[in-house]
Amino acid sequence: MKAITLLGSTGSIGTQTLDIVATNPDKFRLVGIATRRNVELLAQQVRTFKPEIVAICDDSKVEELKRAIADVDPQPIIVAGEDGVTEVAAYGDAEAVVTGIVGCAGLMPTIAAIKAGKDIALANKETLIAGGPVVNPLIAEYGVKLTPADSEHSAIFQCLQGVPDGSLKRIILTASGGAFRDWPVEKLSEVTVADAITHPNWSMGKKITVDSATLMNKGLEVIEAHYLFDVDYDSIDIVVHPQSIIHSAIELQDTSVLAQLGWPDMRLPLLYALSWPDRIATEWEPFDFLKAGDLTFREPDRRKYPCMDLAYAAGRAGGSMTAVLNAANEQAVELFLDEKVSFLDIPKLIEKACDRHEKDNSSHPSLEDIVAADNWSRQVVLEESQSLRSNSEFKIQNSKLKTSA
Repeated sequence: MKAITLLGSTGSIGTQTLDIVATNPDKFRLVGIATRRNVELLAQQVRTFKPEIVAICDDSKVEELKRAIADVDPQPIIVAGEDGVTEVAAYGDAEAVVTGIVGCAGLMPTIAAIKAGKDIALANKETLIAGGPVVNPLIAEYGVKLTPADSEHSAIFQCLQGVPDGSLKRIILTASGGAFRDWPVEKLSEVTVADAITHPNWSMGKKITVDSATLMNKGLEVIEAHYLFDVDYDSIDIVVHPQSIIHSAIELQDTSVLAQLGWPDMRLPLLYALSWPDRIATEWEPFDFLKAGDLTFREPDRRKYPCMDLAYAAGRAGGSMTAVLNAANEQAVELFLDEKVSFLDIPKLIEKACDRHEKDNSSHPSLEDIVAADNWSRQVVLEESQSLRSNSEFKIQNSKLKTSA
């Protein structure tokens, strides 16, 4: 039985991980869980899985949580705030930590888990995108294993099993194309939040669904693939595959292509990240080629998806630039979800932050440098968004004056 800890227990990654634990009680034991603020669901999870330690990042919710689980026996240790999440990540005899926290908030808990000697099932891509220059050396220093738990990198990881060193030529990341893959570019100015958070294939959180709509999720995955598999950016390609059946592929030196196929279901990469190198039998729906039908592929439209090229540029710049890109994207998407900027403003704000950071990019950043770059980038996006709004208001006012004249 493998002891695990789960960070981000009430999100889509967390609930699917717990589905795996519940289905395989002889294989996995839950030591600790952490979430941001969903007390009701967290209390249900505590009651069901009886973890030893529980963290809720929003410390204003601690008393509510205590009341909600007052009848649980034995009572878990309850900790709060970002420090509490970090404490859970490093706690006890957990062998592996599933990092399902969205965004750069997952970086510090992941580092704490690595330093505590725990293997990482990585579902938080921002850990490597922002912190790759620091995280990869720590993985080597502490001798822990890192297995990818998102569908694309899990597919690559699975395809690489048994491939000799030096045989990999190219990585091919597949993208669904997101909510607007069939929209003309000209219509993107009309995008609403409701439009952007509706994914045609996957059930995910709002932030990552918007990232899918901008294709920034795939740009971020390019950077993650670079750090995970030590592949040059020129050898990582993106192809739009609307059916999301081929989750990614690799090309070998002899031109042979290996791909991993399956229904769109995050449980499979999560299970493999936890069970690797073993394969655990499941009762999930088996893949059926006839039911899958036609599989199609097309080149991503760079006019529709400018975030993709921004990610490649940041990756090639290296250093702290990827932390700036990631933070700028998180802040810009948050502003969009709050309806403070438009959908088309997202890449504009990211580009502004990256351009302003160019002269200060640190080629070999420390953890402190990465945290500082992250904080700086968010502030820049907030400043630039104010400028965008001011210009927009000026244009509207000017238009009204012309009309009245």
